[in-house]
Amino acid sequence: MSFNHIPNLNDPSTIPADGILSRTVHDDNQVRVVLFAFSDGEELSEHTASMPAIIQILHGEADLTLGAESFQAQPGTWIHMPASLPHSVSARTPLLMLLSLLKV
Repeated sequence: MSFNHIPNLNDPSTIPADGILSRTVHDDNQVRVVLFAFSDGEELSEHTASMPAIIQILHGEADLTLGAESFQAQPGTWIHMPASLPHSVSARTPLLMLLSLLKV
């Protein structure tokens, strides 16, 4: 049986001084998991995903827009989004976010 082991997803030293970094940490037939690291003030403009997704905030604070609703997010925030829901992310502080794309 194979597995992935990442000792610490919540390592703020992975956050870039400027810009956004993304790294796929797992990808199989059921789920693709991507770690995003945003410097302060960076954002992903409104877009959609073709599959359901889960956002987990690991470090920092962000403004999230999901459809017509906006939320402030902090470590511990967890959101499930259906496919095709317009959404955006704006980092208020240096931010680590885990995105799980569910291949249903």
